[in-house]
Amino acid sequence: MQSVETITALRAQVKAWRDHKQTIAFVPTMGNLHQGHLSLVRKAHKLADRVVVSIFVNPLQFDDKADLSAYPRTVKADIQMLSSVDCDVIFTPTVDIMYPKGMAPHTNVIVPNMDDKLCGLKRPGHFDGVATIVTKLLNIVQADIALFGEKDYQQLLLIKRLVRDLNLPVDIVGSPTYREHSGLAMSSRNQYLTEQQREQAPALYQILLSVKQKIELGNQDFPALQLEAFTKLQKFGFEVEYVDIRCTDDLSQVISGDSNLRILAAARLGKARLIDNIACNLA
Repeated sequence: MQSVETITALRAQVKAWRDHKQTIAFVPTMGNLHQGHLSLVRKAHKLADRVVVSIFVNPLQFDDKADLSAYPRTVKADIQMLSSVDCDVIFTPTVDIMYPKGMAPHTNVIVPNMDDKLCGLKRPGHFDGVATIVTKLLNIVQADIALFGEKDYQQLLLIKRLVRDLNLPVDIVGSPTYREHSGLAMSSRNQYLTEQQREQAPALYQILLSVKQKIELGNQDFPALQLEAFTKLQKFGFEVEYVDIRCTDDLSQVISGDSNLRILAAARLGKARLIDNIACNLA
């Protein structure tokens, strides 16, 4: 496993692999890695000959400067974790490398119809930052496959759409949410939780499962189900941003006859903003 910081060095390694007809998978991260990230790396090596993992905390996608400042930078620990899996190259660029002329004058990539719903409403500009950095990283790494977790489901759909719309030559692969034994979706932000909040946090997943079960038993009063889940989360101590039932393919509002659904929620517990979602297929 090697670590590179510059785009030139990374592209030289990628070219060497290409010259040997090897395929490449890419796992982009913001560091502070956990077992969910490692599961993506393991899956990546089943799909390609070589795996690149990037570690870059992207300032452009933070709508809150305090959140950016507080985000954990744990590169040494991350490299040690990645040494336990089949990672071939770790790409650790600096902000100056990714935005050499600064972020204000930088070209942005904007995917329409993402800022008007769910996390897009709650975090203005966030998805523009995500779309821009992912496009840059995909162009830099030039992988055959890129892997993303389904926990950030809205982000996953955004990336799939930008790749399709911009005709980028990479396959986007989603991977199921990796969970702790309690059901809590693994996230770098879980470390913000206190011991008591860690006991409360799994309620988010349990309540989504309850909504799914009621829908599958025939209850399709979605507004009532959303309100019930919202209220339950508040009783568990969450500051709820949304609970919403949407179409899986594009997160549009559900209409009569839709059967491929996704139940999504975002809520704050202390300093941690938690998101989660589960599929509900009525077909």
